Amino acid sequence: MLGIIFICVCIAVGRIWTEAAEPLFAPVYRRIVNPAWIRLVSWIFLGFLSVTWLVYLTAWLFQGERHPLAYGNGIVLPVLALAAGILEWRRRGKKQPRVWITDGRQFRKESVFFLLTAVFIGWWMWYVFHSAEGILYTGYTVFSDFSPHTAMIRSFSWGNNFPTQYPYFGGEDVKYHFLFQFLTGNLEYLGIPMEIGFGLLGTLFFTAMAILIYLVAQWIFGAFSVGVLAVVLLCFRSSFSFFRFAWEHLQAGDLWETLRSNTEFIGYTANENWGLWNLNVYLNQRHLAFGMCALCLVLLLYLPDLSAVCEGKEKGAAWLKKCWLSPEAWRSQDWKRAVLAGGILGACVFWNGAIVIGALLILAGAGLFSRAKLDYALTAGITLAASALESSFFMEGKSVGIQIRFGFLADSATLPGILDYLLALFGIFFPMLLVTAFYLDRLCRCLLLAFSLPLVFAFSVSMTPDIAVNHKYVMIAMIFLGIFLAWALWNLFQRKAVGKAAAVCLVFLLTATGIYDLAVIWKDNDTQHSFQISQEDDVTLWLKEHTDSKDLVLTPQYSFTRVTLSGVMMYCGWPYYAWSAGYPTDCRKEMTVRIYQETEEEALRDLVAQEGITLIIYEENMTIEGEVCREETIRETYPLVYTSADGTLRIYQTES
Repeated sequence: MLGIIFICVCIAVGRIWTEAAEPLFAPVYRRIVNPAWIRLVSWIFLGFLSVTWLVYLTAWLFQGERHPLAYGNGIVLPVLALAAGILEWRRRGKKQPRVWITDGRQFRKESVFFLLTAVFIGWWMWYVFHSAEGILYTGYTVFSDFSPHTAMIRSFSWGNNFPTQYPYFGGEDVKYHFLFQFLTGNLEYLGIPMEIGFGLLGTLFFTAMAILIYLVAQWIFGAFSVGVLAVVLLCFRSSFSFFRFAWEHLQAGDLWETLRSNTEFIGYTANENWGLWNLNVYLNQRHLAFGMCALCLVLLLYLPDLSAVCEGKEKGAAWLKKCWLSPEAWRSQDWKRAVLAGGILGACVFWNGAIVIGALLILAGAGLFSRAKLDYALTAGITLAASALESSFFMEGKSVGIQIRFGFLADSATLPGILDYLLALFGIFFPMLLVTAFYLDRLCRCLLLAFSLPLVFAFSVSMTPDIAVNHKYVMIAMIFLGIFLAWALWNLFQRKAVGKAAAVCLVFLLTATGIYDLAVIWKDNDTQHSFQISQEDDVTLWLKEHTDSKDLVLTPQYSFTRVTLSGVMMYCGWPYYAWSAGYPTDCRKEMTVRIYQETEEEALRDLVAQEGITLIIYEENMTIEGEVCREETIRETYPLVYTSADGTLRIYQTES
């Protein structure tokens, strides 16, 4: 019940924000057929964004209490509910008539499409991560990312993670965006089980993202079908991988059996078999869609300024002069809009930092050809200032530095090597985009350049130790560039039979690999391909009851286990998660091996005290970094405080 109240308050607050921003979105509403959709998405997005921040910060103020979330929700929700009620009462009789639906027939088609999208993605969200008969099922294609996600969620819903730490590198600051996990944890604290809350939020914001991508496509091209195709291309990736895979196994004579039995993502480029490019990304990184909502809303705010310049009659030097040398090119159109856009992006830094960077890159590209460049600069300045403020609040020092890394995951870090990589990875996508570019008008070509900048960034710069993380920037670019392919397909389908047949064939070529990826997700997340942990597991519940965020727990190198599911702060869990987030894991890996292999009691006590470890977990036959671990010295030095019901896990209390 309390979780439902939280959601209702978020929507009420989001409605207030949306109505306050009505004049700023007015130019967007005039070009969108049914403004009801952007208002609805704004209610949801702005409400969850602002209320979650308020609850977090209020709870942070009460971090010394046993249940800071009780204070956060207990103070924020009643105050916001009362404020929303008062504002609604005062507005009675003063409301200005607003146009919500201008084309009822199209609105009905849109309603059906968005409902189908929500049902489609909601079912997959549930399929890969759900509970049944007291067992939590986590599929093989998502468990890796879910390891840190669920640990962070439970560190809030079951723990007191204030000031916030990263569970896989406890005792330190938090360098990885976490507020979506905080939101899920808060919903669980308020009574909505983690798997349901995570699935609900994932479905809600993926659907919101799909609506906004549709609206961007509609704003540019004014066609329902273009928006639908853009969402389809978002869900199903383009690649030659399926066709190469099918040809190889057709020659081997085992194609049909392989298609039925294969449970691995196919791919012939680096890390493609991780599922970096398909729908699985949205299933295991559910905060990605939330960030995309922010990007789309800000982009929609600025599209009228870009079109005002690009859709003019000036050509050549006259147009460039209008872009750069006229007073209109620089003069602010609406500083309030710039502040709103900067506030949205700035508030999203610790929801999804990669999306914020992608948004700034796209705005930079759009700003080159737009009027009101001072507004763009103000938005960027507010975003960067908010990022610096939040980083100083959450982090000690810098997480990682910017490095020039040309080539991304291409085998050869040369321009021909990159082009070959893009062709191998994305199939006909870029060749078709190149052809389409010749038929685009000036506005679309400017947007094509802007949407390509995250792609250029991904192949040029690295902000994390793991360059593969840059796939998010590539996906941002692919989502928006797909809008132009959707337009090309729609135009081709308007022609005679040959054009229709060509459009159908191209859709098949663009989506076949993504559709097969979905079949892999189906097979690799069933009950035989999932991690299964009892909701009443004795180890998980003991850790819930006997630890808090002040405890630093020495563990094996855990990924997704009954221990991590409790949200404890691990001294050094599976190192990849912390390493890729910017933590110096090497020292802790070495220290972990030393502690588990120590033979002298006094030396063991010194090491444990030095690192601030309060609990030590030992599991039967455990190894770390290939080294066999010992229990004898630990058992002789510290008291045993817990043994698991199956007898395979023991927990020792240190004197720290």
